[in-house]
Amino acid sequence: MSDSELKHIQPIEQHIQGLAEALDSGMFVHVRKILNTLPAADVAHIFESSPPATRQVLWKLINEEHQGDVLLYMVEDVRTSFMEQMAPEALANATEGLEIDDVTDLLRDLPEQVYEQVLSLLDHQDKLRIQKAMAYPEDSAGGLMNTDTITVREHVSLDVVLRYLRTKESLPNTTDALYVVDQDDKLIGQLALTTLVTSAAEMQVGELMDTDIIRMRVDITSTEVANLFERHDIVSAPVVDDEHRLLGRITIDDVVDVIRDEAEHSLMGMAGMDEDEDTFAPVLMSTKSRAIWLGLNLVTAFTAAFVSNLFEDTLEKLVSLAILMTIVPSMGGVAGSQTLTLVIRGLALGHIGKNNTRWLVGKELAVGFLNGLLWAAVVAIIATVWKGDWKVGLIIAAAMTANLIVAALSGVGIPLLMKKVGIDPALAGAVVLTTITDVVGLLAFLGLATVFL
Repeated sequence: MSDSELKHIQPIEQHIQGLAEALDSGMFVHVRKILNTLPAADVAHIFESSPPATRQVLWKLINEEHQGDVLLYMVEDVRTSFMEQMAPEALANATEGLEIDDVTDLLRDLPEQVYEQVLSLLDHQDKLRIQKAMAYPEDSAGGLMNTDTITVREHVSLDVVLRYLRTKESLPNTTDALYVVDQDDKLIGQLALTTLVTSAAEMQVGELMDTDIIRMRVDITSTEVANLFERHDIVSAPVVDDEHRLLGRITIDDVVDVIRDEAEHSLMGMAGMDEDEDTFAPVLMSTKSRAIWLGLNLVTAFTAAFVSNLFEDTLEKLVSLAILMTIVPSMGGVAGSQTLTLVIRGLALGHIGKNNTRWLVGKELAVGFLNGLLWAAVVAIIATVWKGDWKVGLIIAAAMTANLIVAALSGVGIPLLMKKVGIDPALAGAVVLTTITDVVGLLAFLGLATVFL
């Protein structure tokens, strides 16, 4: 880890340790002062790094006007646990000062009845904006966008625009451009702030605006939004409907959250866990969330055991096979996981489509075949020398080659098929792949041994 990273992480760790010691000593005034002067993101990190009982004490020390910002940075499980304890009036107060897209993120976690109560307590204009944003799916451009935008007309001068901006108390966060719309609010182009402040005041917006801009359709997924931001190095982008009417804008801070959430989803999904899993969740809650996945894995384990049982007589006669039979499924599982991970990444980045799927399948089959031949030869030599039987070496080599080919085909086919039927391959792909490579590996090895030995 670099020195710059340590400079950012170490103070947080020091705060966590210092707060724990202060709480143990009963220095609640000192703790309150620290919590309400730290950035909201750091406070949220402290909550996520604390056991449940400590969180309850810390929450009571957060000032009401600071609670909304802190909630915003918490993972969903932790945030929900606090929001369930808050009265509708307190929740409404917590949203004060937040951007509309952030308020929407908070309110999505509430039960319908509580959501309606909170909504009734908000300003009428904010209520309309929130209802408009809530109409779009959370993982869409509409769900990500902020409706707080500044628009201008193409026939006005820059001097008029500057005087208009001076009438505002502040600009929306991450504003790098003003959007140019016509009388029907259809997006024509955008005027960069750098252009605005460096050009002659008498020039008109239409002379300087950029019409070749990336427009986000309101119905595209958040993954597509993140890909467009990454591909075109965008700081902010307008969101439009099918008729090109300006609805809002998406900023880079929202996209960073999407990228982080997707990375966590892929990482945790491989273990069958939610990306918002609370590290310090209560025992029963964690047990429940993990039990289903363990049960599913148990089913796959029994499937492999059932295949082994079919060759019980063979194993009794040739004990050496029992020692070697785990090698083939293990190698197939690793090879398949490599392909599976590559394909899931390609799907997430939008690299894989109908036009290149066949080529990808052929490439991975070739890789599986060549790796199969390479490591089959190595294993065959080792098994022959170890057990003194060249037939065993040939059998395990043939089984490994076959399993690595099947693993490559499964690594490509499973995520593609799952995506087609609407199942997240990052969540369930690894279990299906492991089952296939275990079953095929055992069938190939023990089946060949039964026939030839």
